[in-house]
Amino acid sequence: MWIPSKALLSGHIAMLCFSMLVSVSFVAGARIANQIEPNAVTFSRFLIAIVFIAIIITAQNKWKYTKLLSARRSIVLGLLIAIYFITMFEGLKTASSTSMAVVFTLTPVLAGFFDLFFSGRKMSKKVWSIVLLAAGGALWIIFDGDLKNVQAFNIGYGEKLFFIGCICHALYAALIPRLNQGEPAIIQTFGTLSAGVIVVGLFSSREIYSTPWFDLSLFVLLTICYLAVFATATSFFLIQYSAIRLSSIKVMAYTYAIPIWVVFTEAIFLNFSTSYIVIVGAAIILICLMLLLFDRDS
Repeated sequence: MWIPSKALLSGHIAMLCFSMLVSVSFVAGARIANQIEPNAVTFSRFLIAIVFIAIIITAQNKWKYTKLLSARRSIVLGLLIAIYFITMFEGLKTASSTSMAVVFTLTPVLAGFFDLFFSGRKMSKKVWSIVLLAAGGALWIIFDGDLKNVQAFNIGYGEKLFFIGCICHALYAALIPRLNQGEPAIIQTFGTLSAGVIVVGLFSSREIYSTPWFDLSLFVLLTICYLAVFATATSFFLIQYSAIRLSSIKVMAYTYAIPIWVVFTEAIFLNFSTSYIVIVGAAIILICLMLLLFDRDS
């Protein structure tokens, strides 16, 4: 049996951690979506994340690698990921977390197409089949295995807007390895976030300035801090680290593990019961991720 190299294995582990950290952002984002403007959330989380990453770069004495960064490349990545986050929070104003998660399942498939377009690298039928099966497992969990929930799903303004964001996210994942010029993942992350905060700041200065920062509740402030440190700084590093080692479709396939983490967290901290439907869906996703791990096509 073929065994993945340490580099490939580390990429898979990084994306598994990524899915765990990001899983909380959907639920937390829905809780604060109507309490603060999406652009203000994105700006603040990017800004805090930059400070956090700058501290790490200083501790590791890696500032010398910033000379490898290109303003143009950083702006492209920063703009794409900023659009994704803004559309997510804007979409959550009118769409449910469930419907947003459904739209998000399209991201790995989009990433696969972008990978093919930019590099000409064709994923095998086996990989596509595994990814689509994993998507089915995620949708099974999201819809609770009930066709009535599928029939009740409506595509509204929030879902359409978030789909644009998902396209940007998929494009972002596909471009990371092509825009990397040898700089460490944490340096590329710093460049991306720095460009992102500038872009958001320039186009959203009115919303940022009018936000009553000192009147926000403690929950909103703590949520922003979580989003900044874990769902932004750490997750950005993990996805950029993995994208250099794995194909885009495999990187984004780990987003299908997000529903599993959500259910797992709810079961532990909120004492929610886990039905057999969720267990079946989780089993399908985990099997698919294991198959991707031991697939030779990186």
